[in-house]
Parts: sequence; structure tokens; C-alpha cells
Amino acid sequence: VQLQASGGGLVQAGGSLRLSCAASVSNFHTLTIGWFRQAPGKEREGVSCFSNSGGRQYYLDSVKGRFTISTDNAKKTVYLTMNSLKPEDTAVYFCAAYPRRTVVPGTLCANPSSFNYWGQGTQVTVSS
Repeated sequence: VQLQASGGGLVQAGGSLRLSCAASVSNFHTLTIGWFRQAPGKEREGVSCFSNSGGRQYYLDSVKGRFTISTDNAKKTVYLTMNSLKPEDTAVYFCAAYPRRTVVPGTLCANPSSFNYWGQGTQVTVSS
């Protein structure tokens, strides 16, 4: 599984960005996909995770109502649409894949080491 993340950038507080994660895999529909972020000096944290076949979603409390995870199965791409961005959202964002579906994506999201495959990070910087 190869993952290619893109879409980061510099945005003012209150602005929006959409991150993309393109997967090179045959069984995309069975994956659990996660978006994680890591700010300088902080641990990597799960932002949102989605079990593709079950449709279950998980969001970190601090992003609920602002971020939305979605997929385009035809393109084998997962998106993270981020609205009302805050300076505290500044981090390197990573997408990752777990090779099976799950009914509890939040449990996986809380443990980044559960994910087997990782894309390169994309920097998101939110200015105040």
C-alpha cells in the first residue's frame, strides 16, 4: 500500500483547506484510513479515521464540526476537508491505512501505531 498525501499550505485563521490522500492499493474499499497530525514537540494524534466499508467515522473532539473526512472510491482517495481553521491546527498532517475494516475506528485512531502504512506528511500552517 502506498499513500500520497497533498493539499497542505498556509492559511489564515478561519480559512479552509482540503487534504487528499491517494492510495495505490487494490482493496481500497476494505481499508480503514486515518488522518493524523503532529505539531512540533507533541505526539502524533489521530484527527479523523474512517472505515471505508462500514462508513463509520471518528473525529478528535477539537475538530468535530470543523473537519470532515470523505472518500472517492473510484479515485481511491480520502479527503480531509478542514474549515474554520485555528492556529492550534498547525501541524504536519499524515494519512495512514489499516488493512482491514473496523467498527470502532476511534479505537484505532487513538493508537497511531496500529496503522501499517503511512504517507508522507503535508504541512498545514494556520496564521493568526
